[in-house]
Amino acid sequence: MSETLRLTRRRGLYFEEFAIGDEVTSPGRTITEADIVAFAALTGDWNQIHTDAEYARQTPFGERIAHGLLGLSVASGLAVRLGFMEDTVIAFMKIENWQFRAPIRIGDTIRVRATVQEKRPMRRLGGGYVTFKVVILNQKDETVQRGLWTVLIKFKPEEEGEAEPSAEG
Repeated sequence: MSETLRLTRRRGLYFEEFAIGDEVTSPGRTITEADIVAFAALTGDWNQIHTDAEYARQTPFGERIAHGLLGLSVASGLAVRLGFMEDTVIAFMKIENWQFRAPIRIGDTIRVRATVQEKRPMRRLGGGYVTFKVVILNQKDETVQRGLWTVLIKFKPEEEGEAEPSAEG
């Protein structure tokens, strides 16, 4: 069975069900002017590069662009839409080495590609860390953001199968 299909076949995979190298890509979502205005209002970040068309026209981008953190936030939602973490995520633990590689423009359609890079059982926390290499791509397959996300995922309940793995921590 394809590793990509395995991640999208059912909802809520447990820690034991992830394998290094599993990869999945989300559906796309188009970033709109309304998204940018709503994000500016929510965060209070009214930086002119995002909200002032005349100002933005004179920047190297030549137009308004989305907040970098708006892209990251939408990516989080796109990852959740994939379903493989539904009801099995305990906590989003950390983001590492996050890079903003290119602007997200009004009208760009972004999607998330997540690849399992590392797993570490954490018995005392009731699950294990799964680290994903995450890439946000635009409609031209250009990388606009990338980095690592570590998520704490529940162990499979004993009544559903294997016993919990031995773990450090």
